[in-house]
Amino acid sequence: MGMFETSDTNSARWHKPVQVPREKGDIFSAACEMAADMPGWTVTETDETGLRIVATKQNGFLGGTSTIIVSVDGPADIPNSSTHCRSESSGALLSRDKGNVAEFIQKFWMRVS
Repeated sequence: MGMFETSDTNSARWHKPVQVPREKGDIFSAACEMAADMPGWTVTETDETGLRIVATKQNGFLGGTSTIIVSVDGPADIPNSSTHCRSESSGALLSRDKGNVAEFIQKFWMRVS
C-alpha cells in the first residue's frame, strides 16, 4: 500500500498545498468542481461541513485503486485557505500516488490562482 500527501516540506511545487487568499467555502466549491472534472476520478463522498472530498481512481492493471482525499482549511474570519491532497493506493505494484496528487494540485492551482 502506497501513500503520498501534500506538505509544505515537499520540495516539488506540485507536491505542496495550494494556498490562496480566498475564503475557504469558495475554494471548497472550486475543489468539488475540479474533483468531478478529473479524468478517471469517481467522487464517493463530499463533506461540506468538514470541507473534505473523497474520490477513487482506477490506475490500471499494475496501479491498483487509489483513494484520493482533498481537504480545505483556513480561518473562518480571514479570506485565506489551504487545499491539501492525499492519495493512498491498494493492490498496486506501481504506486501512482505522487502523480495523482501532482495532477490535481497543478490543475487546481491554475483554476484558483
